[in-house]
Amino acid sequence: MLMQTAAGKLMKVFLTRRIPPEGMKILSAAGVCEVSQWDSDEPVQRADLLKGVQGAHGLLCLLSDKIDAEVLDAAGPNLKVISTLSVGYDHLAIDEIKKRGIRVGYTPDVLTDATAELTVALLLATARRLPEGVEEVKNGGWSSWKPLWLCGYGLSGSTVGVIGLGRIGMGIARRVMPFGVKRLLYSGRTAKDYAAEVNGEYVPLDTLVSESDFIVVSCSLTPETQGMCDKAFFSKMKNTGVFVNSSRGTVVNQEDLYEALSSRQIAAAGLDVTTPEPLPANHPLLTLKNCVVLPHIGSATYSTRGIMGALSAQNLLGGLQGTDMPSELTF
Repeated sequence: MLMQTAAGKLMKVFLTRRIPPEGMKILSAAGVCEVSQWDSDEPVQRADLLKGVQGAHGLLCLLSDKIDAEVLDAAGPNLKVISTLSVGYDHLAIDEIKKRGIRVGYTPDVLTDATAELTVALLLATARRLPEGVEEVKNGGWSSWKPLWLCGYGLSGSTVGVIGLGRIGMGIARRVMPFGVKRLLYSGRTAKDYAAEVNGEYVPLDTLVSESDFIVVSCSLTPETQGMCDKAFFSKMKNTGVFVNSSRGTVVNQEDLYEALSSRQIAAAGLDVTTPEPLPANHPLLTLKNCVVLPHIGSATYSTRGIMGALSAQNLLGGLQGTDMPSELTF
């Protein structure tokens, strides 16, 4: 049976971007909604978002879409559900959404493995200077073998510190331990029982920062973690330390990171997230050889993005039909 409004019309949903085909197939097959979409791989313009959401019963959005009171007002009282194609939800005005009784779906868990893999790849690429090596081959800098040319830092016998040992943090820890890591430190709000699997030591943040050879940030963005990685933070790191962030760009004060890298206060940094995104091509961090920046591709495998698309569609349908959502955010 088709899910219809009291007026007998299909429920209207607005998609703020092209989504993976797995998600579109689910929405089409369900036959419960009339889909309108910002038909582009680029972010929807604000004016088009406000227009597109008018009268919608459901909204499927991305991390780059700011869903605030203005958008909710534009949508009007029909809006029942917001489904975000992301694990993060700091782009959503949760208090406003909660106040209006709108349900929220998101896509946790499914991108854990892909993001953990990418983070370890970024750590290795940064520590072993892979982008520099590729560039030297291309620009003719590769001449005879030199004992200390392009030397970096290895994981064997090292201490790795993970800030935020949640799903992704634990996925990173599991993947680095087989490299011969000697100690795995972690910090966060509470000690985790499951850390025993990787012999994780729960320590204060200052201890983690000062004792780790590699620091990986995989925490949530909260008022406490915003701007956490600043001048004081970097000044406590070893000068051979490697810093990696695959959480949220605003956890890092990028001006302070630039100073720490350019002055060799720390050895290197790898970032999959920045502020803003995209990072301008003339940003000072991009002038540094010891800073590797990726364009937020943590979850970018074909299978993961397909599963995310399907889950976001299923969440949307659950919200429209008043049934269970596979991954509903609880307030």
